[in-house]
Amino acid sequence: MTLLDLWLSRSIPMCLLLQSLVLMALCFPSASMCPKGCICRRDPHLHGLNVSCSQSRLKEIPPSLPVDTVLLRLDHNQIGTVPDQAFHGLRLLRELNLSYNAVETLGEGAFSGIEATLQVLDLSHNRITSVHKDAFARLKARIIVDDNPWHCDCALQQAIGGMAHNHEAAARVLCRSSELQNQEGRPFLAVDTDLCNLAKRTTDYAMLVTMFGWFAMVISYVVYYVRQNQEDARRHLEYLKSLPSKPKKPDEADDISTVV
Repeated sequence: MTLLDLWLSRSIPMCLLLQSLVLMALCFPSASMCPKGCICRRDPHLHGLNVSCSQSRLKEIPPSLPVDTVLLRLDHNQIGTVPDQAFHGLRLLRELNLSYNAVETLGEGAFSGIEATLQVLDLSHNRITSVHKDAFARLKARIIVDDNPWHCDCALQQAIGGMAHNHEAAARVLCRSSELQNQEGRPFLAVDTDLCNLAKRTTDYAMLVTMFGWFAMVISYVVYYVRQNQEDARRHLEYLKSLPSKPKKPDEADDISTVV
């Protein structure tokens, strides 16, 4: 066997090994890429990763999600907040499941960076009471918001107004509490009052009452001040009247008669 044959006999298995390693790296992401408590699988049909972090006792969204994540399941955890730009960089994300968590509110940039690709957003069974008026404004995804204790106010009315393409989701928003009376338990779309103008009128009324209170206090002080001065002047006058008049001296009387 020549040196060439010997080299080829050793090179071929090495090439096969390298090919196998490359295929494994492409099909199975490394452990360092997958967040702790999650399972990452590459789906050739999705051209990206299916990342499942369900029931992992997570209290926050993992900070190092793979950039080629397509499906992300974060349901059945204890996540309480969705920070602004929490999913920024996941430009392939199509489906995001945040159901059965403890999220209470959503800021303006909670879903920043994934508006163009996201197709399904599940926020059901959380503790969401309020959202920023622009939280859903740029999303084109189907949004699921069932079973949340919504507080129906101006911001929610504006947020719902930005979900015109999500009429089904908007119809499932039920008021747990409201700026209006007798709205608890009713669908939010049944509220035909402009809550933003209502809030403005309430604020104006509160300012008017406050200004009236200050004005009444100033008037009361002025009246008290005038009466107090009048009382002091009356007492001073009575004191002057009570003083005995001084008798004229004889010299002063002679001088006066002389002048006359």
